[in-house]
Amino acid sequence: MEKNRVCPWQHASLLTIFFRKLLQNPERILAPHLKDGMTAADIGCGIGYFSIPMKDLVGDKGTVIAVDLQPQMLDGLKHRAAESGTPDIVLHQCSTDSLELDKWEGKVDFALVFWMLHEVPDKQRFIREAHSVLSENGALLFAEPKGHVSEKEFAKSLEMMTSTGFKTTETPKITLSRAALLAK
Repeated sequence: MEKNRVCPWQHASLLTIFFRKLLQNPERILAPHLKDGMTAADIGCGIGYFSIPMKDLVGDKGTVIAVDLQPQMLDGLKHRAAESGTPDIVLHQCSTDSLELDKWEGKVDFALVFWMLHEVPDKQRFIREAHSVLSENGALLFAEPKGHVSEKEFAKSLEMMTSTGFKTTETPKITLSRAALLAK
């Protein structure tokens, strides 16, 4: 796969296959970080593999903002969320140049950036914008696929995050991934 190539929406169903849940169970990955009433962002949400479980974890009083570049991914998420009984996820289409989350600045308690940063052309800008949406005590869970992102590339991304003001608090074990939990 070439650098900065976005996963095509036509492959979205592969992101939600049953077998994946055995390896990367969203509830197990997210439950330590999400509580009832929180505001969470799933940045690069695809068709909602993590977004829907996030909404279940933050409950009726919480908010999940599902962010994606491709309208087809957001349409797929909307359909899947309605089928699962969680239609109140906030769908947000970003642009190739910006997350465009200004109205959420400083209001997000938890953000997920899962297996997508390697697709972003301007990683530094993306990291600054992700940092800016987090609340004072916000956290970001960052993961990249081991088979696609080298240890050196992952470390470089973490360096960019640290230079933006993030602090690594944990390196959770997520199957097939390199991962870090970061605090603002």
